[in-house]
Amino acid sequence: MFMIEVGYPDAAEELEIVKRTTGADEAAVEAVLTPEKILELQRLVRRVPVADHVVEYAVKLVRATRPQEPTAPDFVKEFVGWGAGPRASQYLILAGKARALLDGRLTVSREDVQALARPVLAHRMITNFHAEAERVTSGDLIGRLLEAVGRA
Repeated sequence: MFMIEVGYPDAAEELEIVKRTTGADEAAVEAVLTPEKILELQRLVRRVPVADHVVEYAVKLVRATRPQEPTAPDFVKEFVGWGAGPRASQYLILAGKARALLDGRLTVSREDVQALARPVLAHRMITNFHAEAERVTSGDLIGRLLEAVGRA
């Protein structure tokens, strides 16, 4: 669903990680949620309504990642070898629903889709050799896509 970038811990955190994981004591692990609660939350997320224009925006954004698509921006045709598939649209909407709920809202906005575009799309777009040579990343392209599709 997502590609979440996790940076390195700082020195103090890394020291603590090593101390906690290399000793004889076993770490105490406590469940945060039961499997039933996770399923209940998943069902709740799916019940959040989404306006048609938000779904259309998500689909338009994903389709714009595909270089063979006639409406894809020129920079996508130049730098992308393979764009995101339909699951990207599905996950943009599902993640948007979860984000809206976590924010205390009962509907998904375009801003939710925009905020989730990088973690949902970055690993679903394969840049080509030209992009690699120019040091253009999928994250760079997603930023440009958000601007281009937002204007259209």
